[in-house]
Amino acid sequence: MMDIDGLLTGLILPFAGTAAGAACVYFMKHELPERVQKSLLGFAAGVMVAASVWSLLIPSIEMSGGEGLSGVLPAVAGFLLGIGFLLMLDRVTPHQHVHAAHGEGPRSGLTRTSKLALAITIHNIPEGMAVGIALAGALEGSAYLSMAGAVALSVGIAVQNMPEGAIVSMPLRSLGNSRNRSFAIGALSGAVEPVAAVLTLLIASAILPFMPYLLAFGAGAMIYVVVEELIPETAEGRHSNVGTIGFAIGFELMMVLDVVLG
Repeated sequence: MMDIDGLLTGLILPFAGTAAGAACVYFMKHELPERVQKSLLGFAAGVMVAASVWSLLIPSIEMSGGEGLSGVLPAVAGFLLGIGFLLMLDRVTPHQHVHAAHGEGPRSGLTRTSKLALAITIHNIPEGMAVGIALAGALEGSAYLSMAGAVALSVGIAVQNMPEGAIVSMPLRSLGNSRNRSFAIGALSGAVEPVAAVLTLLIASAILPFMPYLLAFGAGAMIYVVVEELIPETAEGRHSNVGTIGFAIGFELMMVLDVVLG
């Protein structure tokens, strides 16, 4: 019997986390202090790394059913495909990171506000896919993917989306956007997550045979975001040590969530 409550919770939580973070624009007049931003980015990175390992890579290896090299090859292949997918998105999508002086990707006439929103949207696509894959496996009764484990992954992503939502909406406000517009853009950047998750669920029957590859694909895509963007942002300038502390806290929290709820 389908766990409707678990399914809806898993789909909605990541978006709710982004929206909650974006709502900070109503309560704060200025951007988050640099020390706070770095600690929150480190926290988000820690959650994503732990989720990639415990919720995606380990189940991928367990589901492959092989021994030795054959047991890990699907995870290796899927992981590399996930890295490649995000690399492609980075190359073909015009976007700009919060503290970057220049945009990335192809030239376009998009405003800085639009590019900032696209940058966080790119981050959220693999997270939505990862949740959709985990939910699809749980709904099919996989011995390696429980509904509680899928919801734990969703909770972890929602928690790390909260600081991301704030880090996006506050700079948008400082660029001259109204509070409502800043909130809307920040919140809607997370709307891609339930959309990606639902699309994944709609093709669940076709993707189930490739589940070990897809779980690792989601892990690779999330690790790309961590290594390419989150970690460098925490390491540059002053206060890099608070980013490291934030990473440790986020990693531990997600590890506990996955073990306790999964």
